[in-house]
Amino acid sequence: MLASGLTPIRTWADAGSPAYLSAGMKPDGSYVLCGLTGDGEISFELPLPARGHAAAAHPTIPRAVAFARSPGTYAVVLDCTNGQEKARLDAPAGRHFYGHGTCSADGNLLFTTENDFENAQGVVGVWDVRESYQRLGEFWSGGIGPHDIKLMPDGKTLVVANGGIETHPDTGRTKVNLPTMRSNLSYLSLVGVLEDQLALGPEHQRNSIRHLAVSDDGDVAFAMQWQSDLTADLPLLGVHRREAGKTELFEEASVRKMQGYLGSLAFNSDTNQIATTSPRSSVLQIFGSLGQVSETALADVCGVSVAPGGFVVTTGTGLVRTEDNETTHRMAWDNHLIDI
Repeated sequence: MLASGLTPIRTWADAGSPAYLSAGMKPDGSYVLCGLTGDGEISFELPLPARGHAAAAHPTIPRAVAFARSPGTYAVVLDCTNGQEKARLDAPAGRHFYGHGTCSADGNLLFTTENDFENAQGVVGVWDVRESYQRLGEFWSGGIGPHDIKLMPDGKTLVVANGGIETHPDTGRTKVNLPTMRSNLSYLSLVGVLEDQLALGPEHQRNSIRHLAVSDDGDVAFAMQWQSDLTADLPLLGVHRREAGKTELFEEASVRKMQGYLGSLAFNSDTNQIATTSPRSSVLQIFGSLGQVSETALADVCGVSVAPGGFVVTTGTGLVRTEDNETTHRMAWDNHLIDI
């Protein structure tokens, strides 16, 4: 190999074989992106310039794109084997990131959710991973306030959670259109063709679809955040089964019980279960095909991802809880736990 001048291609094993990625804050107030093993141990810890939100892991090479919390304008591409910054994504003029992104199946493209704030519409940015993450262009997200984005199992379709909330950097995180907001799920081709869309009934007008989890069969679970007082008792969790043309809502994850807020969710296709978290209520819920399976009180729980036979969760108190183990780190884990 040396004689031929070839360089070995690094894999995630060269970064300590992490199973998950999570942003966090250390006791000194500094921000980091960490790799976590399946047992909840930290396999690497890399500095971030500001508070992170979620990350997008490359499907094959040990590289992660860490996104700033909305309305951030940066994303950092990190080599997870040595902490080297490979590239930095700066949102174009008139745009800011929403904290989420996803790669194409071959890892050649990165898709990012963004706000075109002068025109009050959402866009999906397209970046060329092979060319040092040069921006190729953008297309309409199908709504306002796109937050989470996932690649569907067919490898040809993106699903976007358009939260429906209009913001502008001049007013920070202030929500300026609550009386008229409407969220939706939009299914888009990789070149931006709107293929399908789901919007809930008028009683859900203040329910903002924020986060997504996709099963191996293409069912899309979505977590919502209520944008009004807590007197309504509507579900905050749903599943859209696009192929069957059905949408199921889970009343146990309600506005009142969850204080209007679901933080993250995960879909375990092997067990056909969905886990949701609410840091405001400090509640972890698990649902199966027949409804709620369990409910656990867990202080400041938010990050959740799939583990063998179940789920792994993280909390703002530093806990990493797997199916078989609990580990506490001197770290305030941020909202999301991304599986690799």
